[in-house]
Amino acid sequence: MIIPGQLVALLTFPGVIIHEAAHMLFCKWGRVAVFDVCFFRFGNPAGYVVHEPPTNFGTAFLISVGPFIVNSILCIVLCFPAFVPVRIFDRPDPISYFLLWLGLSIGMHAIPSTQDAKVLWQQAGKAARRLNPLAILSYPLVILIYAANIGSIFWLDLMYGVAIGLGLPELVLNNLIK
Repeated sequence: MIIPGQLVALLTFPGVIIHEAAHMLFCKWGRVAVFDVCFFRFGNPAGYVVHEPPTNFGTAFLISVGPFIVNSILCIVLCFPAFVPVRIFDRPDPISYFLLWLGLSIGMHAIPSTQDAKVLWQQAGKAARRLNPLAILSYPLVILIYAANIGSIFWLDLMYGVAIGLGLPELVLNNLIK
C-alpha cells in the first residue's frame, strides 16, 4: 500500500533523484568514497547515498547541504524560463508546464534530510572542538534543517519550492516591468 509520503515522492521523483545525485556529486568532488547509492525507491528514505566519513568538516558540510545548493539552483533555472511565457505572455504550453513541474519537484526536495542534519551535527561537534568556524556556525543551520523537516508535515518543502520556483521569478519580473 502506498502511503502519502511515498505518493509525494513518486509524484516528485526527479527531486529525489537530484537530491541524491547532489550528495554523490559532493562526495566525488571531496574524494569521499561512495559505497552504495539508491536514487529512487518506494520506501523510507526514498533515496540514499552511503559513503565513507569525510576527512574534513568542509567536505562533510558540502555533502550534507549539497542538495540544498544544487536543487535550489536547478529549480530556479528550470522554472524561470517556463514561468515567463505562462505568467507574463499568457502563453501556456505543455513544455512550460512540464518544466514548472520538474523545477518545483526538484526545488521541493532541496531541504536536507534529518539524516543529513544528524551527520552534520556529529561532524560539527568534532570540528568545533578544533575551533573550526564553519562548524560553529553550522549549529544553527542544523537546527533549521530539523525544523524544516518537521515543517514538511505542513508542506514547508513544497512552499520552499514554490517560493523559489514561482515567487522569485514573479518578484524579479515585477521589478523589471515597473
